[in-house]
Amino acid sequence: MPDPYFQKLFADRIGGVNYGKGTEIYKFEKIKRAKRKALAEHPQRKLIDFGIGENDEPADEAVRAVMATEIHQPENRGYADNGIAAFKEAAARFMERRFGVQLDPAREVNHSIGSKPALAMLPAAFINPGDVTLMTVPGYPVAGTHTKYYGGEVYRLPLLAENDFFPDLDSIPADIRRRAKLLVLNYPNSPTGRLATREFYQRVIDFAQQNDVVVVQDAAHVLLTYDGEPLSFLQAPGAREVGVEVHSLSKGFHMIGWRMGWVCGHERIVQAFADVKDNSDSGQFIAIQKAAAAALDNDAIPHRVREKYRRRLEKLVAVLGRCGFDCRMPGGTYFLYTRSPRGLADGQVFATAEAASQYLITEHSICTVPWDDAGSFLRFSVTYEAADEAAEDELMRQTEQRLKQIRLTF
Repeated sequence: MPDPYFQKLFADRIGGVNYGKGTEIYKFEKIKRAKRKALAEHPQRKLIDFGIGENDEPADEAVRAVMATEIHQPENRGYADNGIAAFKEAAARFMERRFGVQLDPAREVNHSIGSKPALAMLPAAFINPGDVTLMTVPGYPVAGTHTKYYGGEVYRLPLLAENDFFPDLDSIPADIRRRAKLLVLNYPNSPTGRLATREFYQRVIDFAQQNDVVVVQDAAHVLLTYDGEPLSFLQAPGAREVGVEVHSLSKGFHMIGWRMGWVCGHERIVQAFADVKDNSDSGQFIAIQKAAAAALDNDAIPHRVREKYRRRLEKLVAVLGRCGFDCRMPGGTYFLYTRSPRGLADGQVFATAEAASQYLITEHSICTVPWDDAGSFLRFSVTYEAADEAAEDELMRQTEQRLKQIRLTF
């Protein structure tokens, strides 16, 4: 079939004239294909899915009740633009109550349709051709993708086990520092589970001030903190002078799919984000914003969510440890990031984490997500579906049984 006339019109940022012709398969598509293969070839064998990266239950009943009421109110029918005051005020109350961070809801908070669009839009406020965004890897790539859309470059900061999964800011070359405008962080870190410390945030603030860099801290997993109390970047002295923090209700409130988040911090950066956003969308449905405000005011919800995933992680750490994996409880997130097996006792070798992941899925119906960006690691998620603790325990039993039969080497 000949190319359509517009094939030559695609923008270079998405592949230009070659758009749609690539043969490279995205990692998560490979996982989906391997899962389909395992289900087709072994229909009698239950797929144990540790690859899912989203909460496994709906939003709290109280939040759904607010939504059920608000969806019928005629005053909620209009465009929300940059957010209603009720949601911004709830976000400000939440930040003060949970972190001791006082924010002006009118100037230092702006809602977003989830954290992903916020991370996509912030580069538009800063990146010109030739500018650099500093990003940790492995990590969520959206801010980097949009940096490249605007003609900028991404400088990757590997999160290495030997650096305790913190970026080595001192290793950044002088030329990159001169051109850098954004430093994108994510703590608690997905997928490594590492928590930020106050000392680390202070180093980040010093780096930003010395190099004229804006910090964007993605706090999507902050309420899933198990080692001590959750820590906001904005708690660090000077943080508000150098950047913003992006929050989400997805992970900590079981509100996956509701698409609610916010950006908070320096009022000029928040305003720049709001200006870009105002030219990109017309705001989230007001009924959802009101339901989200109710969620933010209910501290019992994130407490229950955190304790559920803490319990599941503790069980998984114990099982994997008995199967030869070198792993320990993460500081946060609902992910367990552990070194990938090197092969099998019969001599088969896994050159990459992806090879190990594909083997586990296709041969044993155990799904994980591989990361080879900074060493070979597998990410296990505890967002698998299980109706109760008895179902969790049965799934752990099956997992241990299968893994011990495989005879992995590390």
